[in-house]
Amino acid sequence: MPVNPICAIEKPMKTMTIADARRSLPAVLDRAKQGEDIGIIVGDQIIQLKPVQVVAWEESYLYQEYNVTPPEWERFKRRIKNRRAKADYATFTGGFDPETFA
Repeated sequence: MPVNPICAIEKPMKTMTIADARRSLPAVLDRAKQGEDIGIIVGDQIIQLKPVQVVAWEESYLYQEYNVTPPEWERFKRRIKNRRAKADYATFTGGFDPETFA
């Protein structure tokens, strides 16, 4: 059977209102944990519920690639926040003079 790539629906998503989800939230979350596609309608959007994998710090990219420890990461975030708070950033007015950077 040929599939139209523009409108192919492999598994239809179960959608519900916020009120419906709230009434049976534990059951809704259990179904999402089991892999069912569930979306909650919020205004003109659908917010999909799905589990995400949480990994230990030792399995994180920062640790695996750069051997960064949690205290080092916290120090780095504080240092960057302080630098950004002190920085006097230039405002781009739309004109560009390449000689300024030469």
